[in-house]
Amino acid sequence: MTSRDDYDSPWKDILTVYFEQFLAFFFPKIMQEIDWSRGYNSLDKELRQITRKAETGERLADKLFQVWKRNGEEQWVLVHVEIQAQEKADFPCRTFVYNYRIYDLYKRPVASLAILADDNPKWRPSSYSHELWGCSTEFRFPAVKILSYKKSLKSLVKSGNVFGIAVAAHLRTMETKKDSRKRFRYKTGLTRELYRQGFGKSDIINLYRFIDWIMALPEYLEDAYHQEIITFEEEQKMRYVTTAERIGLKKGIREGIQQGILLGRLIQNILNLQQKSGRTAYSEKELEGKNLAELKNILADIEGKSRESDC
Repeated sequence: MTSRDDYDSPWKDILTVYFEQFLAFFFPKIMQEIDWSRGYNSLDKELRQITRKAETGERLADKLFQVWKRNGEEQWVLVHVEIQAQEKADFPCRTFVYNYRIYDLYKRPVASLAILADDNPKWRPSSYSHELWGCSTEFRFPAVKILSYKKSLKSLVKSGNVFGIAVAAHLRTMETKKDSRKRFRYKTGLTRELYRQGFGKSDIINLYRFIDWIMALPEYLEDAYHQEIITFEEEQKMRYVTTAERIGLKKGIREGIQQGILLGRLIQNILNLQQKSGRTAYSEKELEGKNLAELKNILADIEGKSRESDC
């Protein structure tokens, strides 16, 4: 696919902004016990102290929050979002270490919550324990597996919660690691749903950034995607995400759109001719790494061989 299938940063960003919706989506019982009228604080400084001293090292998608229960008690919540493409054997241990390090340094009990976003349906850690000579420790933590939502993708998008969109985007990204064209269709469809589901302007911008980052596309399809969204926004009369200053789009993207479309057509023509001839010299992934001149030469070469075989 592309080299930007890196999910830690976008997950951390929306977790920081939408912590209440995060709990409402993944841990609704916990969400109901918190007094949201007092807000919440992100304890990044305190978490850095923990991760510096813990042997397991820092994880980009870990977040520590300060909240207040309805009875006025202050509580801390530590959220681990494990985004690795494969399971990590040390994850339960790391969760335990962070939990006890917080108590050791700050003398505060903390609720450790885990989101497992890997692609192994059988890996579902929710505890850590060790024992020696009759002395034992057991630590349990709530964990949610994103793959568990795979059968309810349609309802996720219509849930009205930003994490419904985020989970759908994450699942579609995993599903399309080797199919950039299908990812293009899913990415375009999810972005349009941001408007159809009635999200506010700031939510649309934040979710657009999330979708655009994790659902990375080859350049020629990325340009076509942006053209689709530009056209859609003009039809909806909502210029939210296609303002360059707002989302940091590179200058001159409009000039690159036509070239991107041409690249896509050339790749499709080459793939069609290869299928017709029964000879596959280039995979779609290899073609995506070629520039315009190289694709034209490849197409001309295949067309020439095709004419020779017809003689």
